[in-house]
Amino acid sequence: MDLKRLAIAATLVVGAAVLLLDRASADYAERQDVQEYMAELGREYAFDAAELRALFADAEREGTVLERISRPAERVLKWHEYRPIFIEEPRIEQGLAFWHDNEALLSQAEARFGVPPEYVVAILGVETRYGRITGGFRVLDALTTLAFDYPPRSAFFRRELTEFLLLAREEGRDPRTLKGSYAGAMGYGQFIPSSFRAYAVDFDGDGQRDIWSNRADAIGSIANYFSRHGWETGQPVAAQVQVTDARADAVANSGLKLSHSVAELEALGVAVDGIDPRQPAALFRMDLAEGAEYWLGLNNFHVITRYNRSPMYALAVHQLSQEIRLRRDAQLAVVAGR
Repeated sequence: MDLKRLAIAATLVVGAAVLLLDRASADYAERQDVQEYMAELGREYAFDAAELRALFADAEREGTVLERISRPAERVLKWHEYRPIFIEEPRIEQGLAFWHDNEALLSQAEARFGVPPEYVVAILGVETRYGRITGGFRVLDALTTLAFDYPPRSAFFRRELTEFLLLAREEGRDPRTLKGSYAGAMGYGQFIPSSFRAYAVDFDGDGQRDIWSNRADAIGSIANYFSRHGWETGQPVAAQVQVTDARADAVANSGLKLSHSVAELEALGVAVDGIDPRQPAALFRMDLAEGAEYWLGLNNFHVITRYNRSPMYALAVHQLSQEIRLRRDAQLAVVAGR
């Protein structure tokens, strides 16, 4: 067989295998691994076996979910490509409008949790454009697909699927109706199910934790998340710095943990101005089209990375928050001067 025919034959075989996998995975309720999982849910959480079987018979395998989970922007893009996605005029203007429309709620959240409004607004801007884009996948489908057809992180997503089913039961919601991202993140702030159960709050006191359509609960939940992860009120988040020694460059991007003090980084050749030398910190190198820039991440920066474990994400949130705050302050100054 010549190489062309061999390649065609191989393509047909792979295509057939994918088709068989899709068909085999379509009815999750008939799969042995899913049946074992349902039995476990029944034993540990007293879920009804018939209801679970009907639920997983309705679950659909989402091929698009598997494609997207394998290429998140934080892994594919460089900083100079990633930044313009979020630090752009429409998102800044929409953030200003959101702040104006929800000023009382944001002030209440700051008073209760100590998190400045600009950071709550920036999270909403980066995650969903202030509630405009919250995801079109059924969470049931996304999490089932990832739990049973994505081996690299199946254990994690199986736990999130369990959290989702518990969430739906606790909140009195039909798990078939809730929608979110390809990774099962939901609502204005894109909480995964375990984060919802741990940190979502009923901020307006109406008896429900609704991050899908209730701005009060969305704002309060994000502020609570930051607070519970150690946000320090009035403390800096990040600072751009100069690196003058290869020793400092060697420790840049060594992880998200604040594994050095500011003083230790200064001793390695990081030029820092106006930050307590005793503060824990981490150094991050952000790639530009030509060269790089360096940022010092402090405790509150680390808190943002608990929302999404990417220094580029945290820096985008920080920079968007500062742009929105600057515009907000300028607007208030104009009003005060009239």
